[in-house]
Amino acid sequence: MPLKVLRTEPRYLAIQRYVQELIEGPDYAPGDNIPSERVLADKLGANRMTVRKAIDRLVAAGLLERNSTSGTRLPPPKVTRPLNPRTSLGISRLVQISGGTPASRLLYFEAGRASASVAARLRIDEGADLMIFRRLWMVDTTPFCIETSHIPAVRVPGLAAEDLTSGRSLNALLRERYGISVFSGEREIGVVHCNEQEAKLLQLAPGDAALVLRLVSADTAGRPIEYLRSINHPQLVLFRTEMGEAQP
Repeated sequence: MPLKVLRTEPRYLAIQRYVQELIEGPDYAPGDNIPSERVLADKLGANRMTVRKAIDRLVAAGLLERNSTSGTRLPPPKVTRPLNPRTSLGISRLVQISGGTPASRLLYFEAGRASASVAARLRIDEGADLMIFRRLWMVDTTPFCIETSHIPAVRVPGLAAEDLTSGRSLNALLRERYGISVFSGEREIGVVHCNEQEAKLLQLAPGDAALVLRLVSADTAGRPIEYLRSINHPQLVLFRTEMGEAQP
């Protein structure tokens, strides 16, 4: 990828744009080191001070971070989310396992009716009563995902917004109040482009790509209890799956 210098711009801005395009490409993932300042200077025909100024600006913007022992890298993910279907840990526990402090903010809580697509996922009648709520989750005060839950109202009588404002685990609430043990079920992961509200909440730009997780959780009898749609910041969340045993 050649360095493109616009006629009126300082050279360090062209190098900054070059490095940003590099790290946003398919060859770099969270936690990966970028080439050293010396390598970049030689490749781009620039002096190291100019390269350093460009890198400094990307570090200040949070797109890169410096490590005194291993060079400059993309910030590692703050939250790792396993895709193993056997895992049923709630989001707050996953944040703790990743070494962070979880917090959440309730964005809305309402009674609604199941659309055809949600009803099919929950195996209930279209138009059945639902409790629908959305929470913004944070790790160490940094927002990283927006989660919208759909739960059949008949399974959670008396559920109120106040039950979800303290960052309490939904799985723990279902277990302790309703005697429902939750097991992970079907998971789908894909890419969406953030609308204006989602981008503002996740500190992204409108139209930026984000990772979307769709999850149906079930109880011990195999009955779906929750349909979850989770929009995740692509630089802060890493989805990971375990390798299973090879089949003959």
